[in-house]
Amino acid sequence: MPDGLVVEWRIPPTPRGVAGALRRFLGPGRTRAENAVELAGQLLNMALLVLCIAWFEGWGGSVLQGVVLAVMVFDLVGGVLTNATNAAKRWYHRPGPGMRGKRLLFIASHLLYLVAVVFVLEAGGWPWLLVNAALLLTGAVLVEVAPVEVKRLAAVGLYLAAVLVNLTWLPLPAALAWFPVLFFLKLLVCFMVPEAPVYRRAAA
Repeated sequence: MPDGLVVEWRIPPTPRGVAGALRRFLGPGRTRAENAVELAGQLLNMALLVLCIAWFEGWGGSVLQGVVLAVMVFDLVGGVLTNATNAAKRWYHRPGPGMRGKRLLFIASHLLYLVAVVFVLEAGGWPWLLVNAALLLTGAVLVEVAPVEVKRLAAVGLYLAAVLVNLTWLPLPAALAWFPVLFFLKLLVCFMVPEAPVYRRAAA
């Protein structure tokens, strides 16, 4: 461990109400530095994705398609960054009954994104939907049951397989090529892999 740092295992308490619920969703105990870096990353990468979509295709879709696409960009960029924080890792992989089921339920809820790509954004089609649903659910279960010392390696290997399938066998239109890259990164690598909990500076 780097000099001057200690590992903080204790999850700080959170208040009741909306403020507490938001902290628990993002991971209690986030630092100002984490918040600042995540905000900067969110703004930068959302801007890059908007430019990417406009460059390849422009936007001539419906209002509904525009709203769904905007939600996907915001949530996937934010989800990658949020789930990569130490605070989120500590919170979502904390000891306790039912945590495995909660993680897998969170993963399963993202099947709605695959449905939205096919039926709202009108891309991919049924083969794309079924293959990616299988990649997501199978990958999540395999990472969940893998021994802790190989979880990260398993997640990265499964992530690479999912991305390669989407880039070669079942590619989306160029304007949506980013979707599987961020989708599987958020869920298989950033969310499903436990990491060391929060680091803090040791008292001088």
